[in-house]
Amino acid sequence: MVTGRSIDDILAAARARLVRLTPDEVPGDAVLVDIRPAAQRAAEGEIPGALIVERNVLEWRFDPRSDARLPIADRYDLPVVVFCSEGYTSSLAAAALQDLGLHRATDLAGGFQAWKRAGLPVAGSVKLDA
Repeated sequence: MVTGRSIDDILAAARARLVRLTPDEVPGDAVLVDIRPAAQRAAEGEIPGALIVERNVLEWRFDPRSDARLPIADRYDLPVVVFCSEGYTSSLAAAALQDLGLHRATDLAGGFQAWKRAGLPVAGSVKLDA
């Protein structure tokens, strides 16, 4: 007997609640939030100006009621765009922020990799020869 939901089901439910953005659709007033671990950022590069908030503390940093929140996270209508490497973990994270009441939270479809493919600014990436 199968119980529970698969991660594919959980991901689909999270994405059904989000208005996911392509790199070109990210509004200028959005707070870009990089949830990738340090090793991944070092290997892939970073988006200049993005806040780095690793996934394990994301909800505490963006809950306006949390004593551990970031100063910028002082309201529920903050336009937060979360990204990871390829846009999977970020969908789950954005849905968790919506659960806290941040109704404008979403994620970057395709993640950092889509941003890089779109030719948008990247800093500190390791160039790999093909």
